[in-house]
Amino acid sequence: MGRGIKLSEAEWNALDRLRFSTPSADVFRNCLIILMSDSRERITAIAGHLGCSRETVKRIRKLYRRGGIDALRPIKPTGRPGRATPQFIAAMKQAVLTNPLTLGYGFSTWSATRLAAYLAKTTEIRFGDDQLRRLLHQHGFSVHRPKHTMKGKRDEVA
Repeated sequence: MGRGIKLSEAEWNALDRLRFSTPSADVFRNCLIILMSDSRERITAIAGHLGCSRETVKRIRKLYRRGGIDALRPIKPTGRPGRATPQFIAAMKQAVLTNPLTLGYGFSTWSATRLAAYLAKTTEIRFGDDQLRRLLHQHGFSVHRPKHTMKGKRDEVA
């Protein structure tokens, strides 16, 4: 049987504040594990109440003993680096601010598909439409679908 964790009133209050202020379900669960450990709950009982494994309870208790309250926040994995280089971002911004007609295209509004094709041709870095929309949004641009009308294509007098 593992040893429980004895918390001071200040530690209890800090854990309670973190538990109710975090948007992360993992941090909320981790705080509950420590708070329940203070009330002398057994590891199996804590795991049963919270729907996690005994190993998770043991791991969180060990993390708390070693690193305190800061150890209860999960470390986000770094992941793969992005393919959008600073040069690509600069080219994307420049293209968005430029009218496609001045670049020799027969349209006056960029669509995500057209912009992706243009940037692939000029920068040799390809992105799909959805990823390009995310990049545009990250850099403060809003993306709208162009509205195609028949204005100028039909006889307005008739």
